[in-house]
Order: sequence, then structure tokens, then C-alpha cells
Amino acid sequence: MEMEEKNIAEELKELLTSRQYTLLRQTISDMNPADIAGVMSEMEDEDSLKMFRILPKDIAADVFADLELDVQQYIIRSMSDREASNIIENLMADDATDLLEEMPASVVKRILANASPETRADINHLLRYPEDSAGSIMTVEYVDLHEDMTVNDAIERIRKKGVDSETINICYVVTKQKILVGTVALRYLLIMKPDEIIGDIMNTNVISINTMTDQEETARMFQKYGFTAMPVVDNESRMVGIITIDDVVDIMEEEATEDIEKMAAIVPSDKPYPKVGIFETYKNRIPWLLFLMISATFTGAIITGFEDALSAFVILTAYIPMLMDTGGNAGSQASVSIIRGLSLKEIEFEDIFKIIWKELRVAMLCGLTLAVANFVKLLLLDRLTITVALVICLTLFVVVLIAKLVGCCLPMLASKVGFDPAVMASPFITTIVDALSLLVYFNIATRLLHIAA
Repeated sequence: MEMEEKNIAEELKELLTSRQYTLLRQTISDMNPADIAGVMSEMEDEDSLKMFRILPKDIAADVFADLELDVQQYIIRSMSDREASNIIENLMADDATDLLEEMPASVVKRILANASPETRADINHLLRYPEDSAGSIMTVEYVDLHEDMTVNDAIERIRKKGVDSETINICYVVTKQKILVGTVALRYLLIMKPDEIIGDIMNTNVISINTMTDQEETARMFQKYGFTAMPVVDNESRMVGIITIDDVVDIMEEEATEDIEKMAAIVPSDKPYPKVGIFETYKNRIPWLLFLMISATFTGAIITGFEDALSAFVILTAYIPMLMDTGGNAGSQASVSIIRGLSLKEIEFEDIFKIIWKELRVAMLCGLTLAVANFVKLLLLDRLTITVALVICLTLFVVVLIAKLVGCCLPMLASKVGFDPAVMASPFITTIVDALSLLVYFNIATRLLHIAA
């Protein structure tokens, strides 16, 4: 399948390069808009603009909505104000708003000046909501009905408004004051008698989202209820828009990417990797690298403080990496599980003692298994004395206990004080566990080996 898509992309590029515009137009007319956008996003800016100008008007807006943001911006800047306004007019209000939010104010002003009053009103309405809120990602194109309508009236209204609506599968019943009171599925309307009253057949058990709800919480509501669209209301329960599943998929991808970047100690970026420049990538990575490098100097200070123990038992040095790596891995396992649970609202801070008790028992089982396996290996393969092997294995057991507890507690504490739990992931926890591992190792070694001597 990937090979087929690659061949199509090369064919389109070849037609564009050879200026066979008529054949190119015929070819892309039969393609899915998302596939066309995928090809255009891989082209040079000038070629993507040429391709867009060749597109049939009936699919141009759909293709534009699927393009990468930087390609959209280039196309808009390369067109006249009237051409750019025509594109905005044909986009869904939420897609148009997402684009204009990233454009310079002077460009936005020129585009909106040529747009229709309805489009300007819709976009300005969406722009006033906080970023990452349900209000900022909703669309205002939906079909609304009234309680006193008949089924026949409702179907006629759907015919008139459905063309410009994001979806017509679900219609929303509102009062004259725009208060949301019910929903009606299109398939239900089609099987009802034409003279049935909407107020009698509508579903009054409506689940809605507030305009100020965070987009991550919005995605969780879609996941919980399994809807393909949900209404958005203001604080007075007046309906102002809808959010559809395609927007939620984008949110989930964005939030997952952000969490992964934070867990890897990278400042999150809203651009895909190929679109991020070298200097911007450097700026996103260097702050945490500097912080972790400085914090890691504590491990060096700890080793320096126990030079006497190391000089007396040089063999201990060979097992420092194993102990630190095992501790870091154990801590990372716990932290990833807790961060995931927090993000999905499966656990709350109030569960911290239950989680500590659970992780403590898991850590004891893991630590004991690792210590026993390592003890056998140290005696049979490494030929160490029982005392030295005991020091290493006892340290390993304690390190796993500490790492699991640190890994589960730090993300929960971060969430409690308002920080993103994803920040308390592998690099940060590993640095802390490394220092604690050395302290435990040298303290156990000093005591046990001194007693043995």
C-alpha cells in the first residue's frame, strides 16, 4: 500500500514538472483530498502552490484543510487577499480559526476584511476562547432544530443547512434562546412519520461540553461515551457549536506527542519533526540537558566522597553501572504507568497510599528476583566472595525498592502541585535514582565489608 502511494506521488510530481496540467488535473480529481494533501506536503513550497492552483474548486477546500500548517501559511501568503478569503470562506470555521491563529495579525486583518460578515463573526467568535479549550476547537457549523417543528420541517431544514454543516448525523434541538434541550439522529427522522413533532421524539438526555473545558478532558469524554460529535454550550447552557471526532483525533495525537516529548526531557514543539529547524530543535533539547547534566554532578560528588571504600574494594566500581541502570529502569517502569494512569484519570492523588503499597509489593518481588539471580551469577561466573556479592545484591534489592517508590510518587506529587506529570519521567527520575543508588551502595559496602574485615 505504501509503495502504491509512493508511486502515485512520484507520478503527480512528474506530471507537474513536465507541465502536463490537464492530465494532472484529471488524475487528482479522482483522488481522496487527504492523499492529495499528503503529496503536496512533501513538495517544495512553490510546487505545492502550483498543485493547489490546479485543484478543482470543489475539492480545493478539503485538500487545504488536510495540509500541514506551514504549507497552508505559504499558500495563503502567496495569494491575493480575495483568493485567500475565498479559501477561508470554504473552510469549516474551526479549521479557518486554527490557521488564522498562527498567521501575523496584519495578514489576518486583510483576509477577514474580504470575508463575508458571517465568516468574520464565526472566526472572531472562536478566536476569543482560550487556546486548548473546547471553545477554541469547536465548529459553529451544525444543524439546529426547534421543539415545535415536525419531522418534515426538520428534514427540510437539514436540506438547507446540511451542505455547510460539519455533520448532519446528529441534529440539536434548541429553544429560541439557543438553550440546548435535546438531540435527534438523522436516521431516526427518516423512519418517523412526517407529522411527528420533534419535541415528542427527541432525546432529552443530552451530554454536552462547556466552552472552557480543556481539550484533553474533551477527548476523554469522547472516549468515554463513544460519540462521533458532541455539542458545546456556554455557562448558560446555550449551544454555541459542536466538536467532531476528527478534531478529537488531532487532540489525542497532539497530547500524546507532547507527553512523549516531555517524558524524554524535550521542550514540546507544535511542529512535526521534519518541519523543525536545527536551531529550534537545539533550543527544545538543551535546557533539560543542561539541567540534567548539572544535577548528575551530584553522583560524581558521591563517588568522590567514598574514594576510600572504592580504593579498598576496587571491584565495587565495576558494578556501579549495573546498579544505576537497574534503578533507573525500575523507576521508569513505575513512572510511565503512573503518568499514563493520571492522564487517563484512572488514578487520583487521593490514591497515593494505595499506589505506594502496590508498588512496594511489586518492588519487593522484582528486587528479590533480580538479587537472587545476580547473587548466583556473581558467585558462579564472577567468582566474587560471598560478602562482596551480598553487598551488591542487597544494594540491588534496596535500589529497586527506592526506584519504584520514587517513580510512582514524583508524578503524583507533580500533578498535585499543578505541574505536568510527564515532566517527572525517565531522565529526571533516573538522575535522582542514580544518586540514591550510590548512597545506598557505598553505605552498605562500608558497613558490611568493614564487619567482614
